[in-house]
Amino acid sequence: MEKKLYIYNTKTRKKEEFKPINPPHVGMYVCGPTVYGDAHLGHARPAVTFDLVYRYLLHLGYKVRYVRNITDVGHLEHDADEGEDKIAKKARLEKLEPMEIAQYYSDRYHQNMDQLNIKHPSIEPRASGHLIEQIEMVKKIIDAGYGYEKNGSVYFDVNKFQRETGKYGKLSGRVIEELKAQTRQLEGQAEKLNSYDFALWKNAAPEHIMRWPSPWGEGFPGWHMECSAMSSKYLGEHFDIHGGGMDLLFPHHESEIAQSVAANEQEPVEYWMHNNMITIDGQKMGKSLNNFITLNQFINGEHDFLERAYSSMTIRFFMLQAHYRSPLDFSNEALQAAEKGFKKLLDSLETLEQLKPANESTMDVKSLRNRFYEAINDDFNTPVLMAHIFEGVKYINSVADGHATITEEDLSILRELFPEFINHILGLEPEEESGKENELVDQLMDTILEIRQQARKNKDFKTADMIRDELQKLNITIKDSKEGTSWEIE
Repeated sequence: MEKKLYIYNTKTRKKEEFKPINPPHVGMYVCGPTVYGDAHLGHARPAVTFDLVYRYLLHLGYKVRYVRNITDVGHLEHDADEGEDKIAKKARLEKLEPMEIAQYYSDRYHQNMDQLNIKHPSIEPRASGHLIEQIEMVKKIIDAGYGYEKNGSVYFDVNKFQRETGKYGKLSGRVIEELKAQTRQLEGQAEKLNSYDFALWKNAAPEHIMRWPSPWGEGFPGWHMECSAMSSKYLGEHFDIHGGGMDLLFPHHESEIAQSVAANEQEPVEYWMHNNMITIDGQKMGKSLNNFITLNQFINGEHDFLERAYSSMTIRFFMLQAHYRSPLDFSNEALQAAEKGFKKLLDSLETLEQLKPANESTMDVKSLRNRFYEAINDDFNTPVLMAHIFEGVKYINSVADGHATITEEDLSILRELFPEFINHILGLEPEEESGKENELVDQLMDTILEIRQQARKNKDFKTADMIRDELQKLNITIKDSKEGTSWEIE
């Protein structure tokens, strides 16, 4: 079947057919973490979202160069070029070198990404490793007339850029008048021509420990500069997809566009994609509300909000149940429902392998396959895709129970379709067994089911029913079918 992928482009505010600039090659850049603390749900959502995009583009046969950066310098406490560097502040509190902090939390971030089954990007550049490229880009912006130096810092002249190009605010919908009204005058910003001008390079105060030499004195790059410099270095001055969270739309991505247009005289990106935000029990995540939960806390259950631990695959499955552009609200009830749904999905893959073909199918499997592709090609509509997948799960279980039939051809289609979408595109994999305890449970259940099976053979149905009922009291459901007996924990 012909597969045309449509992506919602934030720049144009509509869905557009995806047409790579240089097929079959695709360049994709996604803003990665600022590594000064453990990864939380806000880091997980863009990681899962753009992992899905990456996986599906590979499935379609594209040769994808996926670049996801590490911010280890330049991101100040406040986006308006004020406060300490986030990593330097953490280093001062912990009495460590800033790069020790960056390395420690980078390692922990990567561990969490592996737990979520996030494919590694093609390139993962660090801001501190690309100071030369950032300085050179600042020079180009100054030469173009849109950057100005003041007291060792370099700022971007937003007014002049908008007056001459009309391109500032096109992505976010912000206008200069709105910026004037909303931007507060912060201490140390009097040197800017306009309060909403942003830093390309910041002069380092004597106490600032992260500093590098530049033509304007010792300092460090502005937060927005790293992504412009590194994306153009590895993907070219005009590439296919730039992704990130909706919170980065302004000022970060808007400033990226301005920098790239000023330095390279062209728009940097064809398709801008943004995932929506996460709330917990309807509230924005924040430390003051005691609902700021790291991925490690979700996985080990060590947080007052959590009734118990949740696996990384349950978290991934839960995120994929919502469209990436929709808000997502976490709660214990929702996670527990996702846990059951995920187990049902994995069980269907095992059941699928045990099915026996018949002379006819009671479901149009080819139509089901088409609906899978229609959903994911519609701007990665995973909730609709999930609905179709569970329609297939219901059919698989009906065939196993003898209430439906499937031909050998259709069975072959399902055995290819389900693993491809569930494992390879959605990235949902069986949970790893956690040691000897799980092995012991499996062995005990095998023994119990053998005893029950023997009782049924001996027509001792009272004992067989008693075993079934006692297991049910422990929330263990056993299921008899013509293929044999299976069990699951509800």
